[in-house]
Amino acid sequence: MSHAAEIASTVIPCLRYRDALKMIDWLCAAFGFEKHAVYADGDTVHHAQLSFGNGMVMLGSADNASEWGKQVAQPDEVGMRETQSPCVVVRDADAHYARAKAAGAEIVIDIADQDYGGRGYSCRDPEGHLWWFGSYDPWKAEA
Repeated sequence: MSHAAEIASTVIPCLRYRDALKMIDWLCAAFGFEKHAVYADGDTVHHAQLSFGNGMVMLGSADNASEWGKQVAQPDEVGMRETQSPCVVVRDADAHYARAKAAGAEIVIDIADQDYGGRGYSCRDPEGHLWWFGSYDPWKAEA
């Protein structure tokens, strides 16, 4: 077994938000994340970790001054296009869809059964980041 296989979550998407404190609360309420750690000074979030099952996203306040911040654009700065997005496996895609929609997530691709299995949808959070949620679990899919 490789070292990576021994780790619960080996790939952790990282996001930047202009109002990171507000978005932490929104992501927890709308998508079901749980606060794992939040390191902030005033309105600036230096680093936050939100868990979902054995997965996680990390996030911080958007800026253009830090070494990392100079590398990252916000969706509204690039025509609302993304080069990557988090994909989150959920137990009940329909219930998750209803929760996210009720919280104001912008549905981009409506919920539907997927050809490869499972059921899913895509949405944007209030700051425009693109997300995919679905019941297809590639770890449990039959070969």
